[in-house]
Amino acid sequence: MMNQVAPPPLSSLLVADFSRILAGPFATMTLGDLGAEIIKVEQPGGDDTRAWGPPFVANESAYFLGVNRNKRSIVLDLRDPDDLRVARTLAEHADVLVENFRPGTMARFGLDEPTVRQANPALVYCSISAFGPAAGRELTGYDLLIQALGGLMSITGPDPATPTKVGMALVDVLAGLFAAVGIVSALRERDRSGRGQHVEINLMSVLLSALANQSASYVLAEQISRAVGNGHPSIAPYDTYATEDGMIVLAVGNDKQFGKLCKVLGIAELAADDRFRTNELRVHNRASLRQALEQALADYPAGYWTMALTAAGVPAGAINNIAEAFTLAERLGLHPIRSTEDGDRRFGGQVASPINLSATPVTYRIRAPRLGEHSTDIRGWLAELEAGRTTARSTA
Repeated sequence: MMNQVAPPPLSSLLVADFSRILAGPFATMTLGDLGAEIIKVEQPGGDDTRAWGPPFVANESAYFLGVNRNKRSIVLDLRDPDDLRVARTLAEHADVLVENFRPGTMARFGLDEPTVRQANPALVYCSISAFGPAAGRELTGYDLLIQALGGLMSITGPDPATPTKVGMALVDVLAGLFAAVGIVSALRERDRSGRGQHVEINLMSVLLSALANQSASYVLAEQISRAVGNGHPSIAPYDTYATEDGMIVLAVGNDKQFGKLCKVLGIAELAADDRFRTNELRVHNRASLRQALEQALADYPAGYWTMALTAAGVPAGAINNIAEAFTLAERLGLHPIRSTEDGDRRFGGQVASPINLSATPVTYRIRAPRLGEHSTDIRGWLAELEAGRTTARSTA
């Protein structure tokens, strides 16, 4: 008898997704991968990212397609009384509501957390903003601005004089992940108490938290970090280094690994040098350390050193482009690209979720929706729901 795969862990949940751009949609896609039914509410014209390209695939933005799978789309103009009534019906019967409008926007439509909670006490209501609901409530913020104001650009780049953003909207993605964690935590508490709560995420706080050791260095030691290129303020060698034909990354995290590195490079005596015996000493003498390492690395090409060092257990590798990164992940058996179960091949594969659950795996049910693709079905279901002829669970 074949083992039956259990349904995904969030398959009983209905999520009203009023979010757009990246942070909110990334959070709701994560919930959708875990089985939740996501109804994406879009204004006329759709989510802004539908127009963010190139590239476009089958006339759809790759940006939008990448963060909106496992969702159904309904177009609602919240300024229209009939559409607003539909939106309220959805909010009043959802398990989770996610929105990332500027603070105060949802209140103008009677869709704010206190108002909706009167009709839906069990609702987990998640608000994502740039700078929070207090003094920063009137400020608009995109990822680039947060990277600048939140200090990330000051520690990124070749030197302190060249502040540089991370190559993707990192803060938005992190905010989406923090939002998903907050939502799942609130749902766990709802299992105990029967009541929902308000989950508030703001990008500024997300970044300050995600700066991790850099934030801790300031808060605990009043040390303000600066950009050190590809290096690390507290670890050496942990950087890119020149070889005979190109660059290689060395990420040596302890003295044992440093000893192995020196042995493979044919400079074993370096590990006992009074300038480099400990990580602290290596950090203080990183310029001399670089000179010694690159002198040895110049004897052979990057590919040679990558193989030799990896075989010896030293963290080292090439600097891959994204295509090479996917090729490596596939070779490692990580299955980084998945197909959706709906059989729609126009949009190719989907980037795999990194969440692997042994008993209740994530699912890739449907590709990202076309604008308003499910409006008729969802409107009909919500009308029946409002009339009491069906339940909040019969959404499919």
